[in-house]
Amino acid sequence: MKLDKPVPGGPCWTELGTSDLEAAKRYYAEVFGWRPETDPRPEAGGYTLAHLGDAPVAALTPLFQESQPVAWNVSFAVPDTDATVRAVRDAGGVVVLEPMDVFDLGRFAVVADPGGAVFQLWQARAFPGAGLFNAPGSLGWVELMTRDPEAVTAFYTTVFGWSVNASEFYTQWGIAGADFGGMVEMGDKFPHEVPPHWLPYFAVEDVDATADASTRAGGGELMEPTSVPEGPRIAVLRDPQGAVFGIHRAGEEG
Repeated sequence: MKLDKPVPGGPCWTELGTSDLEAAKRYYAEVFGWRPETDPRPEAGGYTLAHLGDAPVAALTPLFQESQPVAWNVSFAVPDTDATVRAVRDAGGVVVLEPMDVFDLGRFAVVADPGGAVFQLWQARAFPGAGLFNAPGSLGWVELMTRDPEAVTAFYTTVFGWSVNASEFYTQWGIAGADFGGMVEMGDKFPHEVPPHWLPYFAVEDVDATADASTRAGGGELMEPTSVPEGPRIAVLRDPQGAVFGIHRAGEEG
């Protein structure tokens, strides 16, 4: 990820919705060295910030409704959540949760692209988003898994104005020349029951060592450590509650 801070239209935050918050705290502390701090206010619902040093890098939350899957979610920074929600609807997307204020921190909404991948919008006020990008243990890349690449490409370029850098094997998203993510078409190797989704990748110093640490902490591997030709070394892991995320070597991009 060439972005080193939240910018309009770019990924700014990632949150885990989990069925076992305390277990997730232990697992990610062991794998990434995160220091979790749970907001004590009852109205915060157990919202937990994960830190590296003093920098917030991600959040861990309980599941807030029965239909919510155990999964990582990606948020994109926007200057105006309400206006972006209107743009999402106009471009063929769906609003899952209407805009709402989160204390004095920002304004938030949950939407889905025309292919069904859910993501979040964040209009920053007191909280801009992650304090680190592409440093070990922090967000380093975001990847869209979709079954309708043509429709979602039109959607995201319309809503966010992203650039599209497409090759025969992979499509990358960017803002003003800074690529921050990519897109993978979900072919036959993806089970039908796996929905389109956004997958966060966290930067690490050593992909193999982090995958081993995940296994020792009770996690699993969906894709073992692999070196992408002319690309980074990556792996895709699953935490003990079933949430999937990627890792890549810090400083290397998709």
